[in-house]
Amino acid sequence: MAQRFGGEHSPDGKTETASAAPPVNKFRGRKVNNSNFRAGFLFVAPLPLLFSGIGELMAGNSLAMVIEFGALALLLLAAWLLRDGLAAETAYNDRKVARPPTIPRKSFASGLTGLGVALAAWGGVGLGLIPALVYGGLATAAHLVSFGFDPMRKKGMEGVSEFETERVAKAVEKAEALLKQTMQAANRIGDRKLEGRVETFASSVRDVFRAVEEDPRDLTGARKFLSVYLRGARDATVKFADIHSRNKDAAARRDYEALLADLETSFNSQRDKMLLDDRSDLDVEIEVLRDRLKQEGLRAQ
Repeated sequence: MAQRFGGEHSPDGKTETASAAPPVNKFRGRKVNNSNFRAGFLFVAPLPLLFSGIGELMAGNSLAMVIEFGALALLLLAAWLLRDGLAAETAYNDRKVARPPTIPRKSFASGLTGLGVALAAWGGVGLGLIPALVYGGLATAAHLVSFGFDPMRKKGMEGVSEFETERVAKAVEKAEALLKQTMQAANRIGDRKLEGRVETFASSVRDVFRAVEEDPRDLTGARKFLSVYLRGARDATVKFADIHSRNKDAAARRDYEALLADLETSFNSQRDKMLLDDRSDLDVEIEVLRDRLKQEGLRAQ
């Protein structure tokens, strides 16, 4: 059976997509982390110690084998801590109100790297204790220069009390955890279109995060969005991922997509409301200053 095709340039073509709202860029607000490649390389760099330790085992030198395997374990643990530390630092830098990481992972990674290099130099290469310690110290210093220290200070808005800053930081941290769990559940669905849909929703959620951080007074009105709604989105995503793994239920998919659309609309409306409130506060401040200048006779004619 013949099928008629049409398009924008057809005689009766319609340009429906012209009036559609452009999709939200799921990478909006994200920054490229140039340290990820170097951190990943540190998982590969100590692997020669594995083969060297196996060689010592074959030669019957059990002490050297234990030393080299110990150095390998220390260096791999340092690389793992560094990766988590860089992720925590990225999250800290992306937020306007944040607390420093509880565990200074990058600093621990630097110390473990130096200890692993010193142990490998002493037991594997056969250097003396002093030269091995020197190599370990140089490795620690190079690690610190390359990746830096962990964030150590609380970051908040000027003129906001520490209590309000702490409240916002805790609320956003809990909301970020819920959003992360939602993203992890979405990755189990195995549908790139739905995963992209969840990414778009996450961008709207993060806009609300940033608005709350810019004005902690908005936390009271946004609390249900940061807790109840996000928890519901996580639970719905987990349940849908379980259902989708068993059978491809089209009705469940439509319901889930409709839920995401409703949630995204709600978060966008809340963000717009908070921005409007900020504009109203600014208008009030401007009017107050104008009245003050007028009373003092300083307003420009």
